[in-house]
Amino acid sequence: MTHPPSITTLAEMHDLARGLPIADDEAEQAVVRHDAQLTKPPGALGRLEDLTRWLAAWQGRNPPRLDRVLTVIFAGNHGVTAQGVSAFPAEVTAQMVANFQAGGAAINQLCRIAGSTLSVHPIALDRPTGDITREVAMDEAECVAALRTGMDAVEDGTDLLLIGEMGIGNTTAAAALAAALFGGSGADWAGPGTGLDAGGIERKAAAVDRALARHAPGLGDPVQALRRLGGRELAAMTGAILAARLRRVPVLLDGFVTTAAASVLHALDPRALAHCRAAHVSAEPGHRRLLAILGLDPLLDLGMRLGEASGAAVALPLLRAAIACHTGMATFDQAGVGTRA
Repeated sequence: MTHPPSITTLAEMHDLARGLPIADDEAEQAVVRHDAQLTKPPGALGRLEDLTRWLAAWQGRNPPRLDRVLTVIFAGNHGVTAQGVSAFPAEVTAQMVANFQAGGAAINQLCRIAGSTLSVHPIALDRPTGDITREVAMDEAECVAALRTGMDAVEDGTDLLLIGEMGIGNTTAAAALAAALFGGSGADWAGPGTGLDAGGIERKAAAVDRALARHAPGLGDPVQALRRLGGRELAAMTGAILAARLRRVPVLLDGFVTTAAASVLHALDPRALAHCRAAHVSAEPGHRRLLAILGLDPLLDLGMRLGEASGAAVALPLLRAAIACHTGMATFDQAGVGTRA
């Protein structure tokens, strides 16, 4: 597999978004034909059948496989935490990265039981982004570097990519980015994040509104909105999702922050997320609204709000179940079962 194009300027993001590959219709139709022969009524496995078709279409083969599933977590720190928008201090980002690397986090356990390799990418944790209420989050070089970090994280031979994040303050950045891309105020998008009380949510919403006002003239371009309001881990996720599309790798998105990062690509081209599925809808209020805008129907609704790709890892066994039925079930002829009269 050849590496997809990289970028040296933010303007090149627009060029890549204009030339995205499409799904393999022949592989998808092969799934449909085989599915029609299996010992079940048509459509009886519901969304499991859709998942099999989707995986085959983007992997370009029938049957699809999940031999090499990769979970990537990107971590970054945010200057906006100075505005009192998080229940935890910024130091927790690095502490949790160490926990991921030591195998002690929820995502480690979930990847182990679901059958996924975990790859963790901390990005300049000693240099928080700019406080978006006062300045841009990243200059162009920083944003390009973060996007490239994400693009480079998609490994050759990956059958499915799960994407998540860690970053104290990043639900504020995600709320600001969502508002910039799709409209609304801080109150429409800000939620409790790591556990803010009502007063904390009000502070967070006010910080989002100040950021939107501060950067208003530069928010017409989705990539510039990412640079001005996002974070390094958000940009890295955007880059990883784009690289996966360029390689025709299907993607399971995690929660609100991951979906906000994906939204940048949707804003560039509404077809850009066809290779993605929403693993779950989180308890963060803005996530459900964002999924509705993107037209993504979540696979699970478990009230999770942890981040770190945990919701995506929980959904992974559903995809394994879909493939197991598609490849393991007998056909009507094999089982000697009669078809419809």
